[in-house]
Amino acid sequence: MRLFVIARHGQSMLNLARRVNGDPSVEVALTEQGEEESRQLGAQLANVPFDACVHTRFGRTRRTVEIALDGLSLPLVEEPLLDDIDVGELEGETIERYREWKRAHGRGDPFPGGESLDAAARRYSEAYRRLLSAEYGSVLVVTHEIPLRYALNASAGSDRLDGPAHDIPNATPYVFDEQALGRAVAGIERLAGSGG
Repeated sequence: MRLFVIARHGQSMLNLARRVNGDPSVEVALTEQGEEESRQLGAQLANVPFDACVHTRFGRTRRTVEIALDGLSLPLVEEPLLDDIDVGELEGETIERYREWKRAHGRGDPFPGGESLDAAARRYSEAYRRLLSAEYGSVLVVTHEIPLRYALNASAGSDRLDGPAHDIPNATPYVFDEQALGRAVAGIERLAGSGG
C-alpha cells in the first residue's frame, strides 16, 4: 500500500506572533517549541521506511524536515506547488487582518498583489496529483496548514475546503493512502471555484 504522510511544519516565530507569511524569500525560524515538535514528528515516523521527503520552498518546512529526519539519508524534494498562499500586500500582517480581508471577499478574489484562495487550491490539487503519479511507495510531505486542511476536508467529502477540519496542529502526521489522496485531489478540484 502506498502511503502519503502529510504534516504541517513545526511552530514558527510568525505562528507565535500571529502574523501571515506567503513569501518564501522571507526567512522565518522555528520556535524552540517548533523544533521540539519536529523532533517528536521524527520519533512518531521513525519506523516508516519513506522513499522521499517533499517540502516547500519555505525554510520552516525544510528545517522541520531536517530535524525530523535527523541525518537520515533520504531524498529531499522541493515542491513549490505546496507553498503557502501568496498573500501579496498582506505579507507580515496579523492573522486578524488576514481573516478580516477574507470575510470581505470571495475565494476567487486574489489578495492584493497575491493569489486567490481558489488559485492556491488548484495549485495544491496539482501538487497532490504529481505525488500520486510519482514512483514513491511512501513519502513524507511537510507543508503548511492550508494545503493540509484542504486535503483533509476534500478527502472526507466535505462541501467546504475550510471545514470541518480547520485548525491543523503543527508537526502532526496525517496519513493518506492512494485512494484518500485521490479523493482529496478530486474534492479540491470540485470545490475550487465553486465557493467551497
